[in-house]
Amino acid sequence: MASVELGKPSYEAVSQGENRGRFENEKREEARNGMKKNGNRTVSSSLPMLGCGCFRVQRDEEGNLDIDVVNGSGERPQPTHLLIMVNGLFGSAKDWKYAAEAFLKMYPEDIVVHCSKRNYSTLTLDGVDVMGERLAEEILSVIRTHSSVQKISFVCHSLGGLIARYAIAKLYEQDALREDVQVNGEYDKHGLRDQSKEEEFKGKIAGLEPINFITCATPHLGSRGHKQVPMCCGFYALEKVAVGTSYFFGRTGRQLFLIDKDSGKCPLLFHMAGDREDLKFLSALQSFRRRVTYANARYDNVVGWCTSSIRRHKELPKLKGLSGDSKYPYIVNVEMAKISSPELYVPSEAEANGYKKAVLEEEMIKGLSSVSWERVDVDFHKSKQRNNAHLTIQVNRYKDNSDGACVIQHMIDNFIL
Repeated sequence: MASVELGKPSYEAVSQGENRGRFENEKREEARNGMKKNGNRTVSSSLPMLGCGCFRVQRDEEGNLDIDVVNGSGERPQPTHLLIMVNGLFGSAKDWKYAAEAFLKMYPEDIVVHCSKRNYSTLTLDGVDVMGERLAEEILSVIRTHSSVQKISFVCHSLGGLIARYAIAKLYEQDALREDVQVNGEYDKHGLRDQSKEEEFKGKIAGLEPINFITCATPHLGSRGHKQVPMCCGFYALEKVAVGTSYFFGRTGRQLFLIDKDSGKCPLLFHMAGDREDLKFLSALQSFRRRVTYANARYDNVVGWCTSSIRRHKELPKLKGLSGDSKYPYIVNVEMAKISSPELYVPSEAEANGYKKAVLEEEMIKGLSSVSWERVDVDFHKSKQRNNAHLTIQVNRYKDNSDGACVIQHMIDNFIL
């Protein structure tokens, strides 16, 4: 079995095959039957799900959702794999509803899916570092409630990929062989462990084995100069105005534009492209068995192709002649991960002195590319939903972004348990 967590307690159950419009009926039922529990409205019911039980949906006052799968007798699962889903700018946990349910249908016995709820709406303007801290605390809280999990993976959309990269650096454990280390299912009081198992307990994220780190439409290199500034719709003139008035986007905007100075001499995103004395950003990424970028090749007016796929412009494949297949019609190119050098590249703060955009970007590419990435290129050119590509790649709302379902299916089919 598996569960999806997206909000605070308030319970409803929805069958797996129910139409999405049913949520409006549930909301009306909530108003009729609602009762206070820990300050939240609570509704409970049980509906059959075809196959192995039912979905139980929990809704909080902000509209975030928790979903878990229970069998006919109401038994809860004991999954071993925790999947964290992280939303983007002005988003919320419910943005991942379609993908979360799709993962559960494929792996009902193996995973628990938690859609992050700490960074939503205007809270996403607080800055990548602040949100990363919040996400790290949230993950630790989730792990405490799921004692069976042993592995961890991430699926992130847009800004969520940057938030997750900061959070995993906070949670990274280079060597867990130390006194009083708590790992789910094991406890070492004296730091004594068999030598043959030493490697098993290196490179953990919050004490769990890192498996998949997946981003889609994430501005890994920032937004500066890519015609991809959030809410500027790809217009360079608007981007220039936005950079000059970056306070409208809060600390997050200044960090995306690479004009922040909170992290010292260099912008935060540049700082995150290498291992630093305080946080091992690259080592945390390297600890995952696989890292994947899904990037829109065109029609994404929020995040550009280069920055979302961590490539130089000259490295982008030619779109002419590329096309998908019947199963993944909008996935036009897959570049498998190359063997990376054992030495991680550390972007030089001296080289970036003066914040020249070209130097900053080149140093970030060198740093992030020193760990291997699978790169998946998506093109919605033949889709009627192409002008909303940034949300369609995530299936943000199924009614409006359903053509992105093949991207989610590709994630699921290649997911390592």
